[in-house]
Amino acid sequence: MSSKPRILVLGAGYAGMMTTKRLIQQLKPEEADIVLVNKHNYHYQTTWLHEVAAGTIDPNRARIMISDVIDTKRVQIVYDSVTEIKPQEQRVMMENGELGYDYLVISLGFETATFGIPGIAEHAWTIENIENSKAIYEHMESQFIRYASGEDDDEKLLNILIGGSGFTGIEFVAEVIEKVPELCRKYEISEEKVRVINVEAAPTILPGFDEELVEYAKTSLENRGVEFRIGTKIQECTPDSFIVGEDKEEIKAGTVVWTGGVQANSIVGEAGFELTKGKVNAREDLRAPGFDNVFVIGDCSWVWDYENDKPYPVNAQSAIQEAGTCASNLKALLYGENTSRFVFDNKGVVASLGKGDAIGNILDDKKLYGKTARAMKNVIDNRYLFLVGGPKLILKKGKVRFF
Repeated sequence: MSSKPRILVLGAGYAGMMTTKRLIQQLKPEEADIVLVNKHNYHYQTTWLHEVAAGTIDPNRARIMISDVIDTKRVQIVYDSVTEIKPQEQRVMMENGELGYDYLVISLGFETATFGIPGIAEHAWTIENIENSKAIYEHMESQFIRYASGEDDDEKLLNILIGGSGFTGIEFVAEVIEKVPELCRKYEISEEKVRVINVEAAPTILPGFDEELVEYAKTSLENRGVEFRIGTKIQECTPDSFIVGEDKEEIKAGTVVWTGGVQANSIVGEAGFELTKGKVNAREDLRAPGFDNVFVIGDCSWVWDYENDKPYPVNAQSAIQEAGTCASNLKALLYGENTSRFVFDNKGVVASLGKGDAIGNILDDKKLYGKTARAMKNVIDNRYLFLVGGPKLILKKGKVRFF
């Protein structure tokens, strides 16, 4: 049995993958054993799942085989599902075994948050992983097939109803509205019969974006046929509708998708870590409150921005940056040194509005629109591929078509 300390990383999302990569770079083989646990043998681009769900990219495009980008001579990769974390005992239980650890990194990703809306968990499709996203598109296309074949002549089958106008919701709406003409041509259905409806309780779409950018995005999507129901609360979800507003109007659809929010993997709360709005309030060095050898990063945690008195954004950019601080702090702990505070360096954010359109704020709030923003979105995606797998991965998976 190895006498070296064991660093156990749970989850191969953005945070877990990049933490593992940084640990390989910062630690020599004799300094620690690194173990990465993941349910699947692949990592997937969470920020591309909306495209898989809309059928605008092949699911395999969003997949990256873990063994292709992680040095298996330096890292033990365990393909298994985590079922329980026992931080007091320093053990992690899995479906097919268990692992002890000296240091633990929890980066298990997110689950859908329903905010207590009846029927969402039971009836709505959610964009959570590759398989869910693939199933959404297959279901959506099946509704077109049913209508075109005459099996069911109710035009509401063709309606695509999306709850939530945050980042994922709007990017998904944009991909769907691009896919609709293709489906209509394929099944000889008039585009006028298809409705893409987005419902949001808040008074605006894309909260946090500049008002001018929001207006641009909304106008761009409306011009392509998207119907927005802003300031409209979803009261209930049924198998084929949302019940909305005080008057309980029913909006019927063949495909009902919920993108309204996420929370930490439920295993985190079940392990005894205190949650605030579904996530752990991590300490400034990314460790869990009460546990000096446990880090909680990515979608599982909030990290406080003391300067602005609010949490840092929880997105792919912050997860990648947290990974660097987490790896450095793990090395510091190995040598009894002080850990460092995580400070998010906001390089801006870009939201896709389809293949040739986007909006963004970058570099001191410089605003980007249209094809320029779309090109920047592709640069951001390709940069991550480079960090994970170098030039070869960009050539294999990268987005080189900007327009």
